[in-house]
Amino acid sequence: MSEQSTSSQAPDRTPRVVIVGAGIAGVQTAVALREQGWRGAITLLGDEPHQPYDRPPLSKAVLLGKADGSAFDVDFAALGIDLHLDRPVTALSPPARRVETADGPVPYDYAVLATGAAPVMLPGSEGLPGVHLLRTLDDAERLRPVLAAQHEIVVVGAGWIGAEFATAAREAGCAVTVVEAADRPLAGALPPEVAAHMAGWYADAGAELRTGARVASVAPGAVTLQDGTTLPADAVVVGIGARPATDWLAGSGVEVSPKDGSVLADGRLRTSVPDVYAVGDCASFPSARYGSRLLIHHWDNALQGPRTVAENIVRGGSEGLVYDPVPYFWSEQFGRFVQYAGHHVDADELVWRGDPTGAAWSVIWLREGRLVALLAVGRPRDLAQGRKLIERGTALDRERAANASVPLKSAAL
Repeated sequence: MSEQSTSSQAPDRTPRVVIVGAGIAGVQTAVALREQGWRGAITLLGDEPHQPYDRPPLSKAVLLGKADGSAFDVDFAALGIDLHLDRPVTALSPPARRVETADGPVPYDYAVLATGAAPVMLPGSEGLPGVHLLRTLDDAERLRPVLAAQHEIVVVGAGWIGAEFATAAREAGCAVTVVEAADRPLAGALPPEVAAHMAGWYADAGAELRTGARVASVAPGAVTLQDGTTLPADAVVVGIGARPATDWLAGSGVEVSPKDGSVLADGRLRTSVPDVYAVGDCASFPSARYGSRLLIHHWDNALQGPRTVAENIVRGGSEGLVYDPVPYFWSEQFGRFVQYAGHHVDADELVWRGDPTGAAWSVIWLREGRLVALLAVGRPRDLAQGRKLIERGTALDRERAANASVPLKSAAL
């Protein structure tokens, strides 16, 4: 195939979109391109040997042996999508319009960066036997026998993935200790007055939560904390965050945030390089709704963003669809269904709906009286109604909004 640019391609040459990354963002971009009417070639490059799969079941059904995998129900051949597995990329060469791989270059007319995020390693733990991550299907497969043997497990990090793994491990009958450097769980995601009410969930499930606990060292069979405490550990699971997988873009001209490593996409999810887009966990984008740049490491963003990318590629030209969603995610932990919508960082008021010591409650965030974010624990109706109110920028009656017996939508002004 010729490596000419789109602008000078021969009339008989089929234009090609090359998608780097075969997770949900990459797969959904490929599918959305066909749904939007793209008739050119589509090449999807995945760095794992497995058929593309969904990640949420990894910390649930796959981990507990209730499912063997979570492959996407997509007929790539029928859609004319050229899928290459076990083909990691090494570089992007915009002047030549090609993606470099160990198996040779792949020319593109449009490229989509959907490489996701890589887990942050615990210093000094890489390569040690018995130390695990939970990011890939292979990670989950390695952890299944650990849970089945009902081992004693130390989880490092009380974020979303740490809580979900601890939930599965307790369900499997393992002894679980979770150590968190901050003074509360979910410290990077929720304010203290909210996250404090989640700390008790660990004890309720029979797991031990140690906050303000920093790991000094990890050795086979033990984790030593900075205060000198040694915790026995048949296995250690590290869940201390993830960083956009963008190191391979060095020297490409694609602008990357020096702060968090994300590709700095614009409102249409275009990168700083012509005809190259970025989507999912590897990309941040400006939000007019919230007046800030957002980096969202959650499933819904990787599902929604590809539709914007696909439509903008199919439309071509400078005019296109702007991506500015209401962020949404959910988590299942310790028998509770937790949902969140919006972005609360710039809120000026927090309002409780229900008793946070109970089984079902919500908290909402307002900015100048308008709903900007909502966390719902066991109250899916609040989430569904609140998400729509956030999308509309609706102002709420504070007193009615604080009454958990009143439907949230009835508090709209």
